[in-house]
Amino acid sequence: MTTEEQDGRMSFEQAVHYVQNNARRAAFAAAPVFGERSEDEEQRAEGARVFIIQADGTGGWRVCFVAGPFFATAFAANETMMPADVPDSVKALRFMPTQVEEEWLVGQVQVLIQKLMQAGGTLPVAMPDYAGAPGIGAGPEAVFPVSFIGRGSERAQ
Repeated sequence: MTTEEQDGRMSFEQAVHYVQNNARRAAFAAAPVFGERSEDEEQRAEGARVFIIQADGTGGWRVCFVAGPFFATAFAANETMMPADVPDSVKALRFMPTQVEEEWLVGQVQVLIQKLMQAGGTLPVAMPDYAGAPGIGAGPEAVFPVSFIGRGSERAQ
């Protein structure tokens, strides 16, 4: 078996099949978002894009897309994509099994990732307790550019 086969993650197609056969389950992938690239070797992710495949209640599925900066309660995106709208770049990601509660989708993105990992039983020991940390928010002056979510000014359908 390869490392990919042993890490518990699934291809997009496997994740869709998993969700369709386990209506109460979901699968997710998270991709970090970096600010402007620099020569700084210590550059860290500023936020994340999270894709959650969920059953739609009719035997089909949909993808919930959440993106935002870390440690802020304002999101750059919180949308639903139907199967025909899922880009190839998302289909190339590897997904982890989990469960999801709708109220998780409105908090801080790092807390969402932590909860998705906990629900799937894959929380690494070294991950901080973001849910227990005091919230400070970005403040009313914060503006998050659309480029943060990886597309132009048009919205996904």
